[in-house]
Amino acid sequence: MNVPIKPTGQTMSFHYGEEQITFERVKRLHAKGKVLIKVHPDCRVIVSSPEDACNEEVLSAVKKRGRWIHEQLRDFRKKLEFISPRRYVSGESHYYLGKQYVLKVVETSEQVESVKLLRGKLEVSVRTKGADRVRDLLTEWYKSRAKEIFYRRLDALLEQALWVEVRPSLRILTMQTQWGSCSPKGRITLNPQLVKAPRECIDYVILHELCHIAEHNHSERFYRLMSQVMPKWERTKESLDGMANLIFSA
Repeated sequence: MNVPIKPTGQTMSFHYGEEQITFERVKRLHAKGKVLIKVHPDCRVIVSSPEDACNEEVLSAVKKRGRWIHEQLRDFRKKLEFISPRRYVSGESHYYLGKQYVLKVVETSEQVESVKLLRGKLEVSVRTKGADRVRDLLTEWYKSRAKEIFYRRLDALLEQALWVEVRPSLRILTMQTQWGSCSPKGRITLNPQLVKAPRECIDYVILHELCHIAEHNHSERFYRLMSQVMPKWERTKESLDGMANLIFSA
């Protein structure tokens, strides 16, 4: 998706006490009814509103929930303080395909340096223990696994994307704020960090980018395509967004 962790929309803000709260307005096409407010665990505030609602109406609705938004942000910020940086030592938990694995660092002079999944553990063999070397080996392992899995899932999902006439090229690239993207020429780029998420989330991101080949913005046609190939994509997207902090800190 073009901005998967931070949805494309209009940035707005308001003041609650001395705090300026910024949120992103996302329009719901052909929708009627209330303004929906979602505060995500990474402290993003997303406001979904009917397409025909003016900014003043949306801002007024959001301000009425100002106290609730402020409290949600306060609680999530407290939780984020406890996400400690990785030390890459035995006993840490690391994600792969949505599951947590305990890291086991083994120092050996006889074996080739490697990363293996063994009996529910991520075992990293190194000649000399050190956080930098363990991190580098894990990074390369994740990239290798991502390349294999992403290519396989792309081939499988192309059977659903009937509008795609030519198999798109696929690039694996580490990005700070995106799960994936699609160029105007149809080249798909995926973040290797995505391989830490469940397969359903990987499929969602790939399908999202395949839909962009047909419609490069978030138009009504784009969302119609998404709903055709993944009817409950909103739930999957919310699950993936909720994991973002854990995945990107791993």
